[in-house]
Amino acid sequence: MIARKQSDESELGQKSSGPRRGSFDAEAFYSALDAERRSRQQTWKRVAEEAQVSASTLTRMAQGRRPDVDSLAALVTWSGLSADTFVRDDQGKPEPGGLAMISTYLKSDPHLTPEAADALDELVKATYERMRKKD
Repeated sequence: MIARKQSDESELGQKSSGPRRGSFDAEAFYSALDAERRSRQQTWKRVAEEAQVSASTLTRMAQGRRPDVDSLAALVTWSGLSADTFVRDDQGKPEPGGLAMISTYLKSDPHLTPEAADALDELVKATYERMRKKD
């Protein structure tokens, strides 16, 4: 699952560090997914086939449960929706730093192998640490 309830964390023996910074609005995501499905005039079975997720995942989502991270990624890809749209944060959403954005772009570049992207990422991070302003 993408996020576990605090009670689930306690059952696993993990300490809760207070309120979560963000949460995924699974109901809103399912509603948007349903709207996309309807606009394509498709059945849920067809959505499951095209997105390559199990039909039971979609059934669980209809019952208010969250998809696992791989299913979420597949459904986001199928639908063209942005997962960020469904992240809720009462404390304000921080902007990602430049280093995080560079890393994201490198790892998603279709012209780089995963190994090349990792090598460039490490090079950029090392250079960044060396060149960054000291507080």
